[in-house]
Amino acid sequence: MNNIKSTSRRGVKKPGRGVGSASTNVTQDRMGDGVQNETVFYSKAENYWREVEPTVDGMLGGYGKISNIDIDGSKKFLQKFLGQGEGKTGNGCALDCGAGIGRITKRLLLPLFNTVDLVDVTQEFLDQAKVYLGDESKRVENYFCLGLQDFIPQDRRYDVIWIQWVIGHLTDDHLVEFLRRCRGGLRPEGLIVIKDNVAYEGVIPDDVDSSVCRELALVKSLVTRAGLTIVCEEQQMNFPDEIYQVHQLALR
Repeated sequence: MNNIKSTSRRGVKKPGRGVGSASTNVTQDRMGDGVQNETVFYSKAENYWREVEPTVDGMLGGYGKISNIDIDGSKKFLQKFLGQGEGKTGNGCALDCGAGIGRITKRLLLPLFNTVDLVDVTQEFLDQAKVYLGDESKRVENYFCLGLQDFIPQDRRYDVIWIQWVIGHLTDDHLVEFLRRCRGGLRPEGLIVIKDNVAYEGVIPDDVDSSVCRELALVKSLVTRAGLTIVCEEQQMNFPDEIYQVHQLALR
């Protein structure tokens, strides 16, 4: 699930779960995620995604045209860390978080890793992923259907855990707890990558898909709370102007 956030309206989603747009008619929360009722927050998001078409364009909130740019940027970023030798990340197994129909798995992770696991809250998307991935689906070992707030990665299983356009669907505390569990799921020299929209200031709620878009400083503070270190940071370039800035953070 991804949702791209754009400035043109609320909830233009991020790829895989929503590409974000900087809405002109949402309020900013400077004190935290602003979630008052966790049960409602998560159930509204699940209901939203059940109504989304299981296609690349659906995963990207109508921004399917940016998929190639997104994948190219992700590949250049990730390949900096992969390889043999001291400090390099292996290519055994990757985890695609908020995987949707497997757009990132198909275009980014399967070409670079031997096997991939997918986790997403929407069963229809995971069912479609098996079709969308085609013959390459035989290298997917697990399809986990649950929200990231409840997902526990297997200890020391993954070389890379890829988390794209989905952290806005977690409360601050649940994001910190999830990142801590991800740290335990990494193999030696493993890497967690967050790729997501960032707000210009504060926290911007999206009532359409029940998510939030956080400023970069807050994302970094939550990473620190999780006991992780940012080893590399880049802004994704060449996206349409109306989309909130997208940053990639490599964590260990």
